[in-house]
Amino acid sequence: MDQPIRMKNNGQISIVLGAQQREASKTHHPKEIVQKRASTEHEALREIEEELSALVGMDEMKKMIKEIYAWIYINKKRELAGLKTGKQALHMMFKGNPGTGKTTVARLIGKLFQKMNVLTKGHLIEAERADLVGEYIGHTAQKTRDLVKKAIGGILFIDEAYSLGRGGEKDFGKEAIDTLVKHMEDRQHEFILILAGYSREMDYFLSLNPGLHSRFPLVFHFPDYNVEQLMEIGKRMLYEKEYVLSHDAERKLKDHLSYVKMMNPTSFSNGRYVRNIIEKSIRSQAMRLLNNHHFDRHDLLTIRSNDLLFPENQL
Repeated sequence: MDQPIRMKNNGQISIVLGAQQREASKTHHPKEIVQKRASTEHEALREIEEELSALVGMDEMKKMIKEIYAWIYINKKRELAGLKTGKQALHMMFKGNPGTGKTTVARLIGKLFQKMNVLTKGHLIEAERADLVGEYIGHTAQKTRDLVKKAIGGILFIDEAYSLGRGGEKDFGKEAIDTLVKHMEDRQHEFILILAGYSREMDYFLSLNPGLHSRFPLVFHFPDYNVEQLMEIGKRMLYEKEYVLSHDAERKLKDHLSYVKMMNPTSFSNGRYVRNIIEKSIRSQAMRLLNNHHFDRHDLLTIRSNDLLFPENQL
């Protein structure tokens, strides 16, 4: 993991905290105030950590988010004490293969920053090349500005961002990059930009514009899930829907995931692939039960091995 990036109005945060303290002093005894602060002071972090704990793997990611929280929190304390505070940006880069949880983590970061008053809304605007790149000169800049405007107060999340740099000098993707860079500077404390994509392609993308790398000092690496983690993801999805795998189905799914990861190490879509299998197996089970007229509780709960249907090119 690399370092942090740029954030929002520290003054606004201290003003809000000051207002809360003044209001509390009017209506509560000092002891009650101390107890209340102790129980709510890190509530935002606790809520996000609870949601992160529901995600499989990503131990380094969880650690990094806590470090960012600590940095912002201590900066506020330093400001209240009259000490210098660093104003780093919070624009980010997510590197990793599809289905490794990048969009989920982006949403959680938006939620955390909204609770900390770093962002006013904390919402997530998802975009890709087609949402930014226009068909004629000037069109791209306008489309990009419109997206930034929608993201004000929240996060602009651009997936497969490296595609903006694929067309060469005459491609309008470069115009989108230039417009984004300008808004990152002009409105750097009003929104957070997250660029996401494959690790190797994102490294090449950064090399196309020397000024880009320094604007994304906070880099998150999303490693692929191993087979055990993928199985855990599948079981959690089934548990939420009140299904379980039979022993044969569990063994069949595990063998299949091992095979697919070995055969397609770069194109495998991780959690997304597992989700698609689970959803298809539930529909397959429903057809089997309908045809066999077996509707007792155990049958309704259980996904059997013949319910698991895999893509034809990945059997």
